[in-house]
Formats: sequence, C-alpha cells, structure tokens
Amino acid sequence: MARGRSAAERSISSLEDYAAILQETLGYSGWSPLGITQTQPGQAAEKAPTDFVGYAQLFATNPVIWSCMVARQSVFSAVRFQWQRLNGGQPSEMFGTPDLSPLERPWLGGTTQDLLARQIQDADLSGNSYWTLHGDEMVRLRPDWVQIVLERRRHPHGGDMGWKRYGYLYQEPGADPVFLWPEEVAHFAPTPDPLATFRGMSWLTPVLRESQNDNLMATHKRRFFENAATPNLVVRLAREVTPEAFEKFRAKMDTSHRGVENAYKTLYLGGGADVTVVGKDFQQLDFSKVQGAGETRIAAAASVPPIIVGLSEGLQAATYSNYGQARRRFADGTIHPLWQNSAGSFAHLVAPAGGISSGVRLWYDAAGVPFLREDRKDAAEIQGIQSRTIRALVDAGYTPASVQRAVQSEDWSLLDHTGMYSVQLQKPGSPSAATAAGGSTPTKEGA
Repeated sequence: MARGRSAAERSISSLEDYAAILQETLGYSGWSPLGITQTQPGQAAEKAPTDFVGYAQLFATNPVIWSCMVARQSVFSAVRFQWQRLNGGQPSEMFGTPDLSPLERPWLGGTTQDLLARQIQDADLSGNSYWTLHGDEMVRLRPDWVQIVLERRRHPHGGDMGWKRYGYLYQEPGADPVFLWPEEVAHFAPTPDPLATFRGMSWLTPVLRESQNDNLMATHKRRFFENAATPNLVVRLAREVTPEAFEKFRAKMDTSHRGVENAYKTLYLGGGADVTVVGKDFQQLDFSKVQGAGETRIAAAASVPPIIVGLSEGLQAATYSNYGQARRRFADGTIHPLWQNSAGSFAHLVAPAGGISSGVRLWYDAAGVPFLREDRKDAAEIQGIQSRTIRALVDAGYTPASVQRAVQSEDWSLLDHTGMYSVQLQKPGSPSAATAAGGSTPTKEGA
C-alpha cells in the first residue's frame, strides 16, 4: 500500500495552505496526510469528516456562504411531515397521526422547523446529518464525531464485493463510544461522496478556494479604505537625503496622510521628492465584476439562484418574471429533492399504526410554505378550475366527499359513484328518463 508524505512536512501559514491540506485530507488531491485513501481494502469504517469546524468558521465569517446557507435553511425548514397513502402504488391523500410527534416535537420546546434547520445545516457543512430517537426525543449526532462502521460483503461464489453498512460509532471527545445499529440512525446525505460508499460530501468542498478569494477581496477593500482610499504611492527622495532625514520624512508623511481619517488631504512635498502612483483603484480593477463572478460560483455550488440570495450579478438582471423563474428553479431543483431525501431518511425512525407496509409512507406537506405560494391570480385560476371539476364530477353522479378527496389528492381512483346518472345520458322517451323526470312509465296501450 503506497503511503504519502507525512503531515509533519507540511506547515499551515495561510488559508490557502489550510484549503489545500483539507482537500488532500478528504482524498481530493495527489496525497493524503493519513497515508491511505478512505476506501482502500481492509478499512473498517468511513471516517468522520475533519472539516466540520473549518466549514463552520466559513459559515460564520463569509457573507456569501452565510447567505446561501440561510436561504436554503429558511425554505427547507418551512415544511411539515405527514403520512401519505399509496393507492395502487400512486401517491394519494395525506393525513396526520400522533405517531408523528417525534418529528413535530423533537425535543422539549423544539419544533419541526428547529429539527429541519439543524438537519440542513449539518448537511451543508459536512455533507451528513445523523439523528437517533432516544425515548420520545430526537438526538442530533454531531457529524464529525460519527463514523460509519462497514462490513465486507462476500459474494456466494467467493471474493469480496464492496461494503455494507454494519452500524454507526458515535464518540464525543473524552467520552465512551456509543454503537448504534443502522435502523437506529437517520442518515441524511443528499450529495454522495464519490470516494465513499455511504458518506456524503459538503457543497462547500469544491468552492474552498473560491471562498478564500472572496475573503481576500473583502480584505483588499478594507486595506484600500484603511490606506486613505487611494492606490499605493511610491515616494522617491534625492540621493543626498540621509537615513535619519528619510525616517523623519516617512514618519511625518504616515502621520499626515495614512488612514481613513486623512483621506483626500492635499499632499505637500519638499524639494527632491517625487510621487508615483502604484496599483489600481476599484474602477480600474473592475472590482465589482471580479467579486460578482466569485459570488455567483459559490451560489451555483449551493444550488441557489443569485437573485434569491440578492447577489450583485443576480440583481443586475432582476425582474419580477426572472425572480419567479428563479424561485421555481430553486424549489423544483433544490428544495423538493432535499425534502424527499429528508422524509426517506426519517422514515424508519417513525411508523404509522399498522406499520409502513400498510400502504402509507412518510412524506412532506409543502402546502403551507410561503415561498412556494403562487401569485393570487394564479391561485384564483387554479381554484376556479378545481371548482368546475368538482361540479362536473358531482353532476356525473360521484359522491361529493369522494370528489373532494380525488381533486385535492389528484387521484381519480378515489372517486366513488352513486350509481345514479344524469338524465342527459338517457335516450329521450326511455323508461329511465321518464322515471328520472318524475313521471310514470308509459304502457303500450297509452302510447
């Protein structure tokens, strides 16, 4: 087994060094401080990601990453869980029971929104979110303290064929480890790590250097204003100036012209001094475009349209129609898949009366999410179409209760017919038509 260079050969003196070593540790570079990749034969566990603390610091210090994560969190946490019937394999009506209480009240004072906010935050920072049910309370397992224990899968014909999940090992610093079986843990990993079997990967991993560039541009802006909001200056003095006189001149100039409080002051120079401007200002650098491009790449990695977050490049093309399209893209392409994954992850921790095999699954109800509400005009048009559909089905002889359930669930198999048909379906003069009209059946003699 080939081993790489030891970690002692590397030193961390900048954020660039940290980003490089972090990606190398995760196995996305040419060498690993651990000496082996994380999927080599004989490995008994997929190690917990060691980047959780570093990513949490990025979340707390980088405004673009913070905005993207908060946008995802605010919409993702607005949903609620319900049971959904499967009628002939097709999704049907939804309902709630007390069996959902662990998700509705996950801990004392907690709500579904608190649970989902923590779930998506862990997944964004580490790629994984782990939960277990202890009594009637949901317990969060910090991702960097969890290892996925693996077991070799033996083929009946001989030989190894991948790994299967044996369980989870959770260990807090200085505490005894806790082993949990797979059915005891809800593992939410929306983006699989290509170098692992079950572990997920954070969307922050590919934009580490992009976030570093964004931080450097923020530092550049701060330094620019700290230095009187002007480009750097080079001051040349005559050769005859002594070192002592030069130091006095430099101290005097720094006192009079350095810093924000001295911005735009007139610069007076004595004989023999020459000033040259070095560097460029924000306009010459086209700073807004450079910074905006980096922000857009971070938003793209987060699958959040820039208009939703309010980033500069997104706002330049912002119109009401563009925002509506971006909102649908964000909801359909990002949030709905996350909700589906979340419901599937929690499904084995809660079960309805009769069990999951009773044709009922855990699902999400997004009807009350404000972000997904359509415009009032569109909603009124949809309600008008539904009301006309209900009227037509009731006139056709279906029971009003079954029509209401079928229209709400979009499941026509829920319709229950009364056996009575409209008179328009009968031939004129037929016995059924006369009876439906309230008359008596005519006889041959009276015809």
